[in-house]
Amino acid sequence: MNDQPQPQQPSEGWAPREPGPAAAAAPDTPGKKPKRPKRTGWRRLIPTWRMVLGAVLTGLLLLIGLFALGYYLVKIPAANSAAMKQSNVYLYSDGSQLARDGEVNRENVTLALISKDAQHAVLAAEDRDFYSESAIDPKAMIRAGWNTATGKGKQSGSTITQQYVKNYYLAQEQTVTRKAKEFFIAIKLDREKSKDDILEGYLNTSYFGRNAYGIQAAAQAYYGVDAKDLTVGQGAYLASLLNAPSEFDVVAHPENKPAALARWNYVLDGMVKKKWITASERSGIKFPEPKQTVIAAGMSGQRGYIVKAVNDYLTDNKILDEDELNAGGYRITTTLQKPKQDAFVKAVNDQVMEKLDKKDRKVDNYVRAGGASIDPKTGRVLAMYGGIDYTKQYYNNATRRDYQVGSTFKPFVFTAAVQNDSTTQDGRTITPNTVYDGTNKRPVQGWEGGTYAPENEDQVSYGQISVRTATDKSVNSVYAQMAVDVDPEKVEKTAVGLGIPSDTPDLTASPSIALGPATASVLDMAEAYATLANHGKRGTYTMIDKITKDGADVVDLPGRKTWQAVSREAADTTTSVLQSVVEGGTGTAAQAVGRPAAGKTGTAEKDQAAWFAGYTPNLATVVAIMGQDPDTGEHKSLYNALGQPRINGGGYPTQIWAQYTKAALKGTSAQEFDLRLQDGAEEQQLPPADPDEDQPGTDAGQDNGGTTTGGEETPATEGQTGGTTTDGGTTGDGGTTDGGTTGDGGTTTGGATTGGGTGFPTGGTTTDGGTTDGGTTDGSTTDGTGGDDGVTGTNFGGFP
Repeated sequence: MNDQPQPQQPSEGWAPREPGPAAAAAPDTPGKKPKRPKRTGWRRLIPTWRMVLGAVLTGLLLLIGLFALGYYLVKIPAANSAAMKQSNVYLYSDGSQLARDGEVNRENVTLALISKDAQHAVLAAEDRDFYSESAIDPKAMIRAGWNTATGKGKQSGSTITQQYVKNYYLAQEQTVTRKAKEFFIAIKLDREKSKDDILEGYLNTSYFGRNAYGIQAAAQAYYGVDAKDLTVGQGAYLASLLNAPSEFDVVAHPENKPAALARWNYVLDGMVKKKWITASERSGIKFPEPKQTVIAAGMSGQRGYIVKAVNDYLTDNKILDEDELNAGGYRITTTLQKPKQDAFVKAVNDQVMEKLDKKDRKVDNYVRAGGASIDPKTGRVLAMYGGIDYTKQYYNNATRRDYQVGSTFKPFVFTAAVQNDSTTQDGRTITPNTVYDGTNKRPVQGWEGGTYAPENEDQVSYGQISVRTATDKSVNSVYAQMAVDVDPEKVEKTAVGLGIPSDTPDLTASPSIALGPATASVLDMAEAYATLANHGKRGTYTMIDKITKDGADVVDLPGRKTWQAVSREAADTTTSVLQSVVEGGTGTAAQAVGRPAAGKTGTAEKDQAAWFAGYTPNLATVVAIMGQDPDTGEHKSLYNALGQPRINGGGYPTQIWAQYTKAALKGTSAQEFDLRLQDGAEEQQLPPADPDEDQPGTDAGQDNGGTTTGGEETPATEGQTGGTTTDGGTTGDGGTTDGGTTGDGGTTTGGATTGGGTGFPTGGTTTDGGTTDGGTTDGSTTDGTGGDDGVTGTNFGGFP
């Protein structure tokens, strides 16, 4: 019998017990890890550290693989076409060649032939850590990308090595592919070439403006020295140009000088920071003004001015950018017509340049000329005169904005008056026949900005005078008051609407706006006058007909926009007034054109510029004569230039205008102006009688008599009609004059009056050149004719 205890069999209905606390606490089976509890809820969304690590490692491996692949696949190519620079060809509208931007103005030099100061300046401007850092700067690239993406302006994060790669090996397009190639080539190049070689290549391939490629060409173009002789200040300026070659050229764009100076100072400050110059040396450096002239192959005569103006037009209108133009290969057909261009040059030469005596008259060396001609209906620029020669004078006198436009601005005041149905201070509608007080130094009324009492030219007081006659004689006191009557802000708005840029220097809403202190360009003024000629309808002007690339690809041009800038009545009534200026005012020399014309003369302060802005129904042209020192660029007065005491708008500018316009329109039939005048334009608008004031015929308000002693622009050039009044005047109590003569529409020679005196006759008669029934007033007669120059005007015979 087996005495061992037998295991008990579970009885029916038995079930295992739940483990007690002691059993639960017992350790797991040796060799087995406890299971990790499963994550539930939001915890499932968070990646584990294993997942993160795996993703990072995978990404790094992928980047390394891509880098290795890119490094293997991208080879250092041969020099690109830009490094071998091809020309752009510029054509007249008929397809004949106007200019070719010629061979590349570049002369490669070794680094040893570039001054250390200039080298350091470029490094301070573009890549201060060039010698100590690698070929790429990831931080700069990320920063530039961020700034561009966040709207802080398009920026480059490229090192000098990358820029050299772009200049020499690649094209200029802004694409991801090009940037990727630039990245890998720069790394390879940095391993294969020394830093000195790369810097040398960069300095020889960079564009500095003025058609100068490389620092040697730039040193000659801006300072007339070799690169090895560049000073710290000169080197810093050339380094500044790398950021914006055309924009920072302070000669071509004097209005951008503050921005150029800011960049120049940034470069110098960087040189101090890198200890390339000391702070004391920095404080003693003055801005080195670049020279006024530039030598550019193939750009002599008018060609350079036109090419520069065309390129500015293309970049300003975002048709092509500087990099694309610099790469070359474009065939650009302009709107300029060769016969008109030649006629403009001939007119300037005939009327001015051939009469200069630069040896015996120093002031003749200051004489400059600018002109622009536009088709009013199409906005096409047909001709442009930029200066004597682009290789001798770099400024384009047709596009520069630094000379006052003078009284050529006055018509915009009158246009604004008609456009806004303006009235005088006593409530009379302003029309061509509205009477104003033309007393010299008369304080304007209704202006709360302080006392303003402008002088008339030669201190002449005109007394009561119509707007039409005040325009003929360019009376400052009348137009300053009219500007206030209209509201200077409305005058400014109208001028901008006609075509004057809103950012024109000294275009300010004050009474003085009427006298033309604004410095719009000749081309700006031609646009505005073209709008008047086109019955107030303005269209964007254009200089380009067609552009092709490599002889095939057509570059899209923006469509022309037109709009009604001012009402037809406002524009046409202004034209009517400006016809009087030509018929008997300060612009009588324009009659030589031999067809209906309208225009306005203007003279800048101190006779530093003289203007004529005029038009026929189908051609608007503006001409200016300017005074400038050829060496310093300083504005100069033109007193005694060409042997004349004064150079006024009615003289040489008008004579140039007449000769050019006559030649330009030769073979076309003369057209009359089709005018739609404002309501009441033919009615007199006399001021109310003031019983407290002396009546006409007394010596009140007649400081110098009713005749002029030289209106605002009295022609003084030989061959012009008339001159200044001599020994003229009005009597104090209704007597007769001494027979004062006038050149531009003053009292008729020998025109004695009876019964009221010159100024406001009350039924007296004139003799020897006047008409009966009213006598002469401000050179006009009862029928709007009279005076030995036939001045049109208003008779005030019935004025109390």
